Amino acid sequence: MAVPWLKEVPGAVEFSVLVQPRASRTRVVGEHDGLLKIQLAAPPVEGEANAALLEFLARRLGVPRRQVSLVSGDTSRRKRVRVEGLGAAAAEAVMSGGT
Repeated sequence: MAVPWLKEVPGAVEFSVLVQPRASRTRVVGEHDGLLKIQLAAPPVEGEANAALLEFLARRLGVPRRQVSLVSGDTSRRKRVRVEGLGAAAAEAVMSGGT
């Protein structure tokens, strides 16, 4: 089953993410308006939320932090994140698996 927030690209996958900074805890909420909604405990100040998002995704997906990068949305709540060396099926299974 294809999900709208996940796209496979050569050698990687890209997530379309909606970020909610300053949440009580960092977690995956689920799909919202075709995006993967993630709540972050970090504030949206000086890139803290972006760094927290990339660290959270790397830890959650079990890949080194260097394989996770922000493609677009540096100052927006809507972001695109690329994860190198991961297949779409594996990424969907991990991210759809709850908090």
